[in-house]
Amino acid sequence: MESTEMTVGDLHDRLSTCDSAALLQLAMNPYFPMSHRPAQIIQTVDENGRSAVYLAEGNEAETQLGPLPPEVAAALAWHEPAPAPRQRIRRGADGN
Repeated sequence: MESTEMTVGDLHDRLSTCDSAALLQLAMNPYFPMSHRPAQIIQTVDENGRSAVYLAEGNEAETQLGPLPPEVAAALAWHEPAPAPRQRIRRGADGN
């Protein structure tokens, strides 16, 4: 069975196609999608003796940046794309 885990090399390859000046943000929690600012990278060994790298958010309150943009949640398949609400014709005070 092929592993679905991403390696540091996979991440490096994917990031190499991105704008190097772009801000790095983490998309978290598909049920309440929020954007977070990563702050630390820790390398260690996991319980199976494999090298593992952890990308973590910081401890500061401003680490959570706010709701994930809807187009990002849709691209991640966390939410269905939603059409813009229909505009209603507003009636004046006289009913017209």
